[in-house]
Amino acid sequence: MHTVTDGGPGLSLTARTERGHVIAVLSGELDLTSAPAPREQLLRLLQSAAGRLVIDLSAVRYADASGLAVLVGTGRRARLLGGFLRLAAPAPAVAKVLRLTGMHRQLDTFPPSRPR
Repeated sequence: MHTVTDGGPGLSLTARTERGHVIAVLSGELDLTSAPAPREQLLRLLQSAAGRLVIDLSAVRYADASGLAVLVGTGRRARLLGGFLRLAAPAPAVAKVLRLTGMHRQLDTFPPSRPR
């Protein structure tokens, strides 16, 4: 399955299924104006993946409190479904916001892999 959807103003979301997990790639800004669309789309993706969702944040340039709320809410729903949410490769600005707010301790976050 390969799905490309619009994530709202200033944000795009692409999703694919790999080995029983849905990988969602967000690109752009995850903020107050864009948050409603990906919130709904990510929750729908959780249903199709039995709660196993990985969100690639490497192309997200900016995230505010509304964007973090989307991630926290998605993680909460994944746990209720018996699954999980993993955040992969957050861009430096997003990783900083996750650290400053303490969300990196609440959400499983995996840094970008380093070149060998």
